[in-house]
Amino acid sequence: QVRLIEFGGGLVQAGGSLRLSCITSGRTFSTNAMGWFRQAPGKEHEFVGGITWNGRTTVYADSVKGRFTVSRDNATNTLYLQMNNLKPGDTARYYCAADFRVYQSVLRTTTADYGYWGQGTQVSVSS
Repeated sequence: QVRLIEFGGGLVQAGGSLRLSCITSGRTFSTNAMGWFRQAPGKEHEFVGGITWNGRTTVYADSVKGRFTVSRDNATNTLYLQMNNLKPGDTARYYCAADFRVYQSVLRTTTADYGYWGQGTQVSVSS
């Protein structure tokens, strides 16, 4: 059974930091691009950031650029999202996801391109 499990969410004050982790099991995703999405109440899923299968390319939403960093460790099947200088507008449920395709050098940013999803972890930022 393929599973993606996110850890590390919580409640933090504005300006604080959190590090989310996503552990995969059931198959390796070392050949797939992976991404982080978030969904705030009443809103659709929003791409946050992603990383290619080999870690050479990362892409970020403008709203988080310079504050968030995506990284991965293929040896441990783990994806990370380091979030610094958090703002109340970052409050959402955060999901990790893996792209359908393998060995892609172009990182995709739409939910339709990601076929494997975790159940999410809640991040709440107070002002």
